[in-house]
Amino acid sequence: MKYYKKRHKTQSEYQVWQEGSHPEMIISTDMLNQKINYIHFNPVKADFVNIPEDWKYSSAGYYAGRVSIIEFNEIEM
Repeated sequence: MKYYKKRHKTQSEYQVWQEGSHPEMIISTDMLNQKINYIHFNPVKADFVNIPEDWKYSSAGYYAGRVSIIEFNEIEM
């Protein structure tokens, strides 16, 4: 994270988010599901796994009923 920090960013030592990323308010269940699916398919698009559920650091396996190494708290809609 220190390596990727832009030189003109003098307020911090690290950069976590990609340049140009901006927060967006989740205003509907459909929008939330779209964001979750986008996140779940990132490892597939990167050719790390064939299906989202196989990425052990993702909630995709949890949503598919698999045992996860990460603890998740479900939210009610």
